[in-house]
Amino acid sequence: MRERIVFIGGGNMASAIIDGLLARGRERADFLVVEPFEPARASLLARGLACQASAGPEIADAALCVLATKPQALHDACGQVRAHLSAPATVVSIAAGVSLASLSQWLGGHARIVRAMPNTPAKVGLGMTGLYATASCGAAQRAQVDALFAAVGECIWVDTEAMLDAVTAVTGSGPGYVFHFMAALEQAARELGFGAVDARRLSVAAFRGAAELAAGDDAALIELQERVTSKGGTTYAALTHLREAGVARAIAEAALKAAQRARELSAG
Repeated sequence: MRERIVFIGGGNMASAIIDGLLARGRERADFLVVEPFEPARASLLARGLACQASAGPEIADAALCVLATKPQALHDACGQVRAHLSAPATVVSIAAGVSLASLSQWLGGHARIVRAMPNTPAKVGLGMTGLYATASCGAAQRAQVDALFAAVGECIWVDTEAMLDAVTAVTGSGPGYVFHFMAALEQAARELGFGAVDARRLSVAAFRGAAELAAGDDAALIELQERVTSKGGTTYAALTHLREAGVARAIAEAALKAAQRARELSAG
């Protein structure tokens, strides 16, 4: 019998995971989505997915229950789920800042829970998801969750729940840092005479190409940087300016600020 996956919330991340799993051979009948927002529910139904407005007895046979609501709606969602969830089910929460202790309490003491911190590139199958599980989740449950997020990219398990704040700072918020740098490079291209369309193409291509090179090479990133830098050349001039401006340290400090804010949000 195939595992059934229930999504509580049918927004962008839930849809990305479902699409990724469908592309890997899962069937629409494997999913049930609980989505209270009628237009979103209608869209999901139009795609051939089972969808209903609230959680009920239909979720009792779920092997995985993915809590994909906004954090402010999570308490109420758990209240609906707890009455029908089976003890063997693995609950996965993608809500930032909600601890495992709170989730377990809201779910009536449910033991098998995983916190996940995905990022927006999951929408194009290039996500990175940080994961942390309760002690009640064994190898089988971790494998279930690995398969879930492998459908939208890569995943990494961390040793403590607190390390999810670090994941948030590096990859959860990371796309924002990259877009910031891309926008600056795009602006430079405009100032150098390119039109808007070509300036954006050049900026995106630089990041896409560099990321692919880094992904396919185990060399240290600083070594990859040195390979494209000739003494006294154009890249050397640019990198010298970045070093003098303290850009690398500013980026690292930005990530540390994000981690600090994530800890504050987790503490309530």
